[in-house]
Amino acid sequence: MASLRALAPSLTRITIAGAVGAAMHIGQGDKNLVDFKAVEFSRAVLNQTEVDGEVISCEGPKDNAPAFLNREKVGTGSGPKVEFVVDPVDGTTATSKGRKDAISALACAPAGCFQMLPDDGYYFKVATDCHSVGKISLDMSVEEIVTTVAKTKGLALENFTVIMLERERHNEILQKLRKLGVRIILLPDGDIAAAVVACIPDSGVDLLVGAGAGPEATIAATAVKCLGGTMLVNVWRDKNDDAGRLDRLRKVGVDVDKTYDENELAKGNELVFAASGVTKGELLDGVRFTSTGATVSSLCVRLPSGTIETSETTLRFKEHPVYRNVDLNGHPQYNGH
Repeated sequence: MASLRALAPSLTRITIAGAVGAAMHIGQGDKNLVDFKAVEFSRAVLNQTEVDGEVISCEGPKDNAPAFLNREKVGTGSGPKVEFVVDPVDGTTATSKGRKDAISALACAPAGCFQMLPDDGYYFKVATDCHSVGKISLDMSVEEIVTTVAKTKGLALENFTVIMLERERHNEILQKLRKLGVRIILLPDGDIAAAVVACIPDSGVDLLVGAGAGPEATIAATAVKCLGGTMLVNVWRDKNDDAGRLDRLRKVGVDVDKTYDENELAKGNELVFAASGVTKGELLDGVRFTSTGATVSSLCVRLPSGTIETSETTLRFKEHPVYRNVDLNGHPQYNGH
């Protein structure tokens, strides 16, 4: 039976499909169409993959957007028994508006390894590289976290870069960061890529901080763990939460008072994270359509090896089982910028 290591190229093909489906509708202003095509294309490739798989969590349900079904069975059924957390487009709004930093991403592990954080409200997240493993906690203030991570990396605050989503809920955090004098990258969407890039050596990004959705937390934690970094996540109490949210989370096994780390969100030592760029961003280039197909940039990281693979895939649509019905005649070219 194939190992996850042997399956890694097949898993990257799934995110490539999601990226192509989403990129077909860049800038057209229709978020549901972006999601629909990304799910359609990634599902088609998933169901050709030699796994006995199940999608245990997928971003999208809380917004009534197109998504994989809860506990949807995927794969041919003849390979290893695995589970997926999938985000066919992390950055749907960014894609629909033609903006940067959208990716297609997934995490895969043997069945029973992932902690599911439902797509129900937000979760506070911090991610950084190996230097701060065991040295930060969410009991610390934002200022303490930043100064601790900067110290472990040997960086002065003016040479330290924080990445975060540009959201109203982050205004107080943003004010604190500006008072510290650190550099700040504000993203319109897509905190999976932000967590990953904060863990890649010499990426120019040192720390992710801020609140985002639950499925993305588990996907990002998988990548962070494979990269040897650390990620801490807990339930974000938002003023806009409805009264029943915490009870709903408790009913599905989420400890609403707990801080989860990368080892609890992604258990074990056999993990794969894959991502492909939809639009150009901090982590990956965007899809570039050509006269015969598309070129897609991807990243795959895995345990136990810790291997990081980057790739550029050139697709020819005409004879491809997933893309052969895509009409390239008159299709707007997109170069990832």
